[in-house]
Amino acid sequence: MQHKAGFVNIVGNPNVGKSTLMNRLVGERISIITSKAQTTRHRIMGIVNTDEYQIVFSDTPGVLKPKYKLQESMLEFSEEALVDADILIYVTDVVETPTKNQSFLEKVAKMKVPILLVINKIDLLKGDADLMAIVDKWRAMLPTAEIFPTSAQENFNVDNLMKRIVELLPDSPPFFGKDDLTDRPARFFVTEIIREKMLLDYDKEIPYAAEVVVELFDEKPDSIHIMAVIYVERDSQKAIVIGHGGQKLKRIGIEARKDIETFFKKHVYLELYVKVEKDWRNKENKLRAFGYKD
Repeated sequence: MQHKAGFVNIVGNPNVGKSTLMNRLVGERISIITSKAQTTRHRIMGIVNTDEYQIVFSDTPGVLKPKYKLQESMLEFSEEALVDADILIYVTDVVETPTKNQSFLEKVAKMKVPILLVINKIDLLKGDADLMAIVDKWRAMLPTAEIFPTSAQENFNVDNLMKRIVELLPDSPPFFGKDDLTDRPARFFVTEIIREKMLLDYDKEIPYAAEVVVELFDEKPDSIHIMAVIYVERDSQKAIVIGHGGQKLKRIGIEARKDIETFFKKHVYLELYVKVEKDWRNKENKLRAFGYKD
């Protein structure tokens, strides 16, 4: 039997559940999930391997109109996903307006690869009539797409979506090792876990103005010593992140350490520091240093 392999790229607007869906499909917690928009900043791959096939899933930042250079880079990650997909999953939900980000949608409609349209969060609907109205709207906009009403949160219809992906995979040898779970290094997931805690624990602008860099990742057989720096854009933000008597930063550290230990299945010693890097979201050299540009 011929081996199958392909790149399955997940795109869509912010907050429609792309990361939740990705984690369901991969079966591991690869992408961070919070209720806040713009949670995913990078393109993150999660790899599913069996003897017969390899699926390289790719989660992307939500499509938005950029307000600063960081968001320009995030949009580039989403547009790249249209270029190298063997199968494209376009995720929407039952709440958003179908015509949001029309120009991106028009690019999707012109694609020659199979398009699977996931209408997520159908658990929020009252009945079938509401769902059919949404399906009809999307059928008019993406006539070549196969439509999958889904609830990633409730794990509804995800299995059928996965079966269809496997059917559509092209014949190909694997692109990555059969033991690989992702294309990202271990320290990347440390930064994502710390950033997730910041998204959950701080209000307003703070999480969006913050970037996490792992300065030390010293792994031993049964433990890991990690030193990470949280960069913010202003002194006032630094004070908020640290909190009175360092309490806020300490809480972030405790919460992140628990998840990092679960992720790596090892004891973790985590040190967190906060530094100011003024206006880093608009500086090419800083975006390059933080991995947002080649």
